[in-house]
Amino acid sequence: MLALALSVSCGSSGCGLAGDQLYFSLRLPRAAAAFIVGGLLSLAGALMQVLLRNPLADPYVLGLSGGSAAGALLALLAAGHFGFMGDGVAAFGAALGAGLAVLLLFGLARQALRHLPTVAQHSGHRLILTGVMIAAGFGAIVTLALTLAPDGQLRGMLFWLMGDLEDGRFLVPAALLLFLILAWSVFNARQLNLLAHGEGFAQLLGVPVVRLRLLTLAAASLATAAAVTVAGTIGFVGLVVPHAIRLLVGNDQRILLPASVMSGGAVLALADLTARTVVAPTQLPVGVITALVGVPVFLWLLSRGRA
Repeated sequence: MLALALSVSCGSSGCGLAGDQLYFSLRLPRAAAAFIVGGLLSLAGALMQVLLRNPLADPYVLGLSGGSAAGALLALLAAGHFGFMGDGVAAFGAALGAGLAVLLLFGLARQALRHLPTVAQHSGHRLILTGVMIAAGFGAIVTLALTLAPDGQLRGMLFWLMGDLEDGRFLVPAALLLFLILAWSVFNARQLNLLAHGEGFAQLLGVPVVRLRLLTLAAASLATAAAVTVAGTIGFVGLVVPHAIRLLVGNDQRILLPASVMSGGAVLALADLTARTVVAPTQLPVGVITALVGVPVFLWLLSRGRA
């Protein structure tokens, strides 16, 4: 914020160097973070909708955001208690919490994912219920952490929970992970298309259903965990964007998955720009903007689908 104030105050009197530093040290990394996080969330949402055969599935439905949030807040509490407030504390704790949530999810839902295709609908419900229970447990930890937090840390914790794109410590690993997951998804798009028509149908055509479901869950989980690690919890991007793109381009995963990544990145970058400018110089959490826009858009898409 200080660099921004200096850049604005210079006007046209020769602050080109400061403007370049502002652009490369603040604007460009933040825009890149918004695009990468939006792409990760949108890709995770598209994969979850294929896995659960539900066009309204959300990447946070399995409790991964809760694990990341609990890990981040506990790390901030521990850092404040021991007097260490270095950069990246929240992101490091979020990465550990997301990893724990993924391991816990796989441990509890392994049997559900290995059910025969004839009972795949029940296994999908069991997977969702498992995620709901994991989210409830981590939600209790988040509430406890907020209750125990001192007043000086509480505002920062709440801001991170609503989405914060300022910390780019894990930006490069997140970008690499986005590229790898998208490449895997496009490479397996044909099998995902068959899986979207039903597990029994896919198995009859030679698709290894159990392995594909496990890998799809792993890809969506890693994408969600990476997004939450970089930017906190940002809702509705992974729910609304893939659903809207599906209405525009159809359900062919070869087109839907790359289009979801590009659209999700653009939507979150636009939301972040709005959050930084709508009540400037006050900066809003980007999650507030995505929720305020996502709720009416989602209701409109839902009513259009019913019509």
